[in-house]
Amino acid sequence: MKIVVVGGTGLIGSKVVNLLARTEHEVVAASRATGVNSYTTEGLEKALDGAETVIDLSNSSYTDQEGALDFFYTSTLNLLTFGQAAGVRHHVALSVVGTDRLAQTERGYFFAKDAQETLIRRSSLPYSIVHATQFFEFVRSIGNAATRGNVVRLSHARVQPMAGDDVAAAVVRTALGEPTNSTVEFAGPEVFGLTELVQLELRSRNDTRQVVADPLARYFGNALAENELLPAPDAYTFPTRFEDWLQQVKSAKSLSQTPLAT
Repeated sequence: MKIVVVGGTGLIGSKVVNLLARTEHEVVAASRATGVNSYTTEGLEKALDGAETVIDLSNSSYTDQEGALDFFYTSTLNLLTFGQAAGVRHHVALSVVGTDRLAQTERGYFFAKDAQETLIRRSSLPYSIVHATQFFEFVRSIGNAATRGNVVRLSHARVQPMAGDDVAAAVVRTALGEPTNSTVEFAGPEVFGLTELVQLELRSRNDTRQVVADPLARYFGNALAENELLPAPDAYTFPTRFEDWLQQVKSAKSLSQTPLAT
């Protein structure tokens, strides 16, 4: 089976491609880096020729509603149209837990993601939508975005984050299964307040910034209710704990900095 991974050179895309490369399936990493652009359609027809499954991991470089909506609507419509012509039998897309709720209350980027999901649901292609919680890899950027001076001001919201490797495993597991024609949620094993999560990441690097909970703080421009980013109780949970992941990252960094023996 030929599987095309759109966004196949990104953080999650490269992990998905590596996992699929261990199977008997033909895998194509489609991205601007490989000459395929789902927004402009450059190289898209050739990439999808003979494909049975398309995995869409592409993301907008714009986080505002207008820019993100233009990207997701255009790119998704192109993938669905070209995919249907190519005979694709399973369209898989990665999205975010809480998208439907935040699209209604906050709009913005999540409104654009919700529009993407609506296009997929209304298409004639069999599909599966993977809803993942926040990635461990983005916790540092969450803290940095909320920093003013030496203080990190964060929402009271709670999250149930997961490792990027587990997100990739969830996508591959979904792609190799039958289309669900629905949305399936995946998460990590632990629930944190945003303040607790960011504090753990800072401490792992001996970063002395002060972390405080601020009821007026926003999350990448969005005001959050306490449980708005949490998955439903029946979400599939992966076992990787945040502190174990932090230790793995620290160990990998130390290993990479160790001089080679001569």
